[in-house]
Amino acid sequence: MIVVREPIRYAGANGHNRFCPLGRGKESIRLEKETNRPTANSASASGVVIAGHYNEPDTYVTKRPEGMDDWLITYTLGGHGYFVTSGTVSRCGAGDITLLKSGTPHQYGTEKGERWHFVWAHFSSRMMETGLLPDKELIVHRVESDAVRKRVYRAFKRVISDFGERGPYWHELSENALREILLLLARRMSKQTDPRIEETLRLLSEGMRDTVRIDALAKAVGLSPSRLSHLFKETTGHSIVETLNLMRVRQAALLLRHTDRNASEAALDVGFANYNHFLNQFRKQFGVNPSTFQKNGYRSNLQ
Repeated sequence: MIVVREPIRYAGANGHNRFCPLGRGKESIRLEKETNRPTANSASASGVVIAGHYNEPDTYVTKRPEGMDDWLITYTLGGHGYFVTSGTVSRCGAGDITLLKSGTPHQYGTEKGERWHFVWAHFSSRMMETGLLPDKELIVHRVESDAVRKRVYRAFKRVISDFGERGPYWHELSENALREILLLLARRMSKQTDPRIEETLRLLSEGMRDTVRIDALAKAVGLSPSRLSHLFKETTGHSIVETLNLMRVRQAALLLRHTDRNASEAALDVGFANYNHFLNQFRKQFGVNPSTFQKNGYRSNLQ
């Protein structure tokens, strides 16, 4: 079970808007230190998740020399913050995800002369599968892709909004949103891919039915067509057109397996204007024609 404490907005003494969980006007200024102090009844002991949205001046600082029972994850939207662990200072800026291990003595706050605009969540390791949480005391990871940045921020906002709405299954929805962030972080750390190639793959997937134009893709990711083509094949092992065809035939195979679409309909649905071209690409990938694949219920790996 997850309980997420909803942040509310109030105006601080300096006139800036601030978000703070379960605040009560000016009395809530000290709430973060009081709420997050590690105790025998702390959040992780009861499986609680606390989340919030802060925009803090350079007077903001939190010190926990004994650490805490929870893990802390933050995502910086603007400005700069810092973390101190084991005598090492790590800085974070816009697009950075930080993950602080439970039990780690630490200090964090806003850089001098800056503001720090960020979202955060405390969570228990009990809600995550073994292996998703790293052994390092602190990780600071820059998300380069605009699409992934938006996705991370949306996930953080869902944690808070699901609690506020208190609709059916809001506990599970909040947990899933946090899990999505951690999975995105784990995926990016396990395989570092050029963000321009990640964006190209996303554009191909979203526009699977469209005619591919390498010059348009190159412009969208800020590369020349020749540089994109070279970097894409170097990274993925396939050309852009080969990758698009592979996406299409895999999607067509799923349609043939799980819907009543015939081969011609599936080909059109995924963007093949020429059926013979679809047929050749399908045989190349699966070793049989689409009709045989559908009739015999092939269980080829479609991942």
